[in-house]
Amino acid sequence: MITAISPIDGRYAAKVAPLIDAFSEYALMRNRIKVEVLWLLALSMEPGIPECRQISPAEQSRWRQVIADFTPAEAEKVKKIEAVTNHDVKAIEYYLKEQINDTSLKDLSEFIHFACTSEDINNLSHALMLKDGLRILLPMQQKIVELISSLAKEYSSVPMLARTHGQTASPTTIGKELAVFAARLQRQIQQISQVELLGKINGAVGNFNAHLSAYPDVDWVRLSGEMINKELGLKQNLFTTQIEPHDYMAELFDAMARWNTILIDFNRDIWTYISMAYFGQKTIAGEVGSSTMPHKVNPIDFENSEGNCGLANAIFQHLSSKLPISRLQRDLTDSTVLRNMGVGFGYTMIACQSTIKGIGKLKLNQDKLATDLDQAWEVLAEPIQTIMRKAGIEKPYEKLKELTRGQIIDATTIRTFIEQLDLAEEDKQRLLTMTPATYIGMADRIVDSLD
Repeated sequence: MITAISPIDGRYAAKVAPLIDAFSEYALMRNRIKVEVLWLLALSMEPGIPECRQISPAEQSRWRQVIADFTPAEAEKVKKIEAVTNHDVKAIEYYLKEQINDTSLKDLSEFIHFACTSEDINNLSHALMLKDGLRILLPMQQKIVELISSLAKEYSSVPMLARTHGQTASPTTIGKELAVFAARLQRQIQQISQVELLGKINGAVGNFNAHLSAYPDVDWVRLSGEMINKELGLKQNLFTTQIEPHDYMAELFDAMARWNTILIDFNRDIWTYISMAYFGQKTIAGEVGSSTMPHKVNPIDFENSEGNCGLANAIFQHLSSKLPISRLQRDLTDSTVLRNMGVGFGYTMIACQSTIKGIGKLKLNQDKLATDLDQAWEVLAEPIQTIMRKAGIEKPYEKLKELTRGQIIDATTIRTFIEQLDLAEEDKQRLLTMTPATYIGMADRIVDSLD
């Protein structure tokens, strides 16, 4: 690992290890094996293809076992075949033929990869890889939402001075601002989960040309659809050229990039709250913050997450803009690009782990929050001028602007101004008892509505 070019396979290898089973070349080969095996089984069950005889239960079990027995060591055998064929999918076909050479299935050898183009196998394999990758990554993304939601509910009523354009603004609560991120991230998880993973196994240009030439009476749409939908858990796409157009991949990668972008926004806000001392960070024995300043506890987890989200998005955005484009019925520019799907997932996974670690270190500094609020009485200009409008007082905005803008305002200044206003007694008393810390609107109730 110390000599790896990519940090995903070097420094961060342990962090992304679960993705090996989804996105490695071995994983791609294993899924190709699965597709080829299931296609032969589908052909054997079709009465309209008598030459591909029905496979007995024992033979089916033996044939399916080829999938289960496909280890990295077996993958190396495929690589040796590929060194001769210079074609990765053809190497899979030859490997499978070797597997049945000395079995009762030998007579079905030529029905392996029957009527298929390489892309029939590849597009389904890539969809299965994405399915596996999402199964690994989505729970981690969901955990971040749950952690943020938990903090939002814990701090739902803790007032905080808001800042718009970096300037003091109407107060909110720590919980409400965290709830915003939880809701945004959850919505993107739903978008990611709702993307349908598509697939096709319909031949060289998507018309079942070879299939019909051999067996014109077989319902190839039904036969291939049952394999794709039921056996693989994908959705059949009939409207393809030689390749499945990859539009669903663009939808998925765009949704993943949006999730990462929102996580960047969260990381930056928490980083800023730490710099303002609204949050402190729990120290870890032996951990060094700065090589020269012993006092420092740097917000490195949120910085690490931000950087890795950016790298992931660079990959996802290229994938989503490139993959739907292919010259005429097929060019090969997608092939090398698709091998980097796991890179985007990998950097996203590293980012998620960093954010989770960072959240675990946070500790709220309520004294600092209270101090900042008590030094920002000018924010009550908003409710005062709003009630003045209600009372029909002339030019309330302008009067509050003159009182507060660029001035040092304290409780006495505000209450003196309120006392001289011609307001209904109920309104005046509500303003006189109001403080920056109590002027939080419905922030706490909004958090209560968080799912």
